Amino acid sequence: MSARLQKDRPTREHAVAVGQAKSSFSTWDETIVVVHDAIERFRVASQAGDVGGFMSELAVDAELVSPISGRMVFRGQGDLRVLFDAVYGSLTGLTWKDEVTDGKVALLCGEARVGPFKLGDAMVVELAPDGRIQRIRPHLRPLLGLVAFAVVVGAKMALHPAVLVRALRRP
Repeated sequence: MSARLQKDRPTREHAVAVGQAKSSFSTWDETIVVVHDAIERFRVASQAGDVGGFMSELAVDAELVSPISGRMVFRGQGDLRVLFDAVYGSLTGLTWKDEVTDGKVALLCGEARVGPFKLGDAMVVELAPDGRIQRIRPHLRPLLGLVAFAVVVGAKMALHPAVLVRALRRP
């Protein structure tokens, strides 16, 4: 991320990147803190497997593009809740190691396990104007971990065929 600095004060992007408190930047609107807080709450809650702890950080019309099939897009808080319960109920040891953000888009890099297999995630999170999470695009690797993830999460999602059908439909 490019954090260009002005002579007298840091830019909004720099403040988000270093997570400065609102009081330090009282002349700016509150969006900068909301953005940082939404991503931070998502990180903490998802690491703990607490889906309810981050659902309020999602926009009402939030969506997630499947890392298994880019054609599948899960939309809306109801369908996302089902998906997140399946995903975060299948992962162990999730830790987010790196975060880069410019205030509109964030990149989270993390690691987890699916059974005995390692799984890496480079998750792109797009933010709505109000600072809530609008779109999530996970990018998973290596292949063995992705296959294990697909099998485990796929089995759980098979119990919710209507969610899968909606994810396959175009908006």
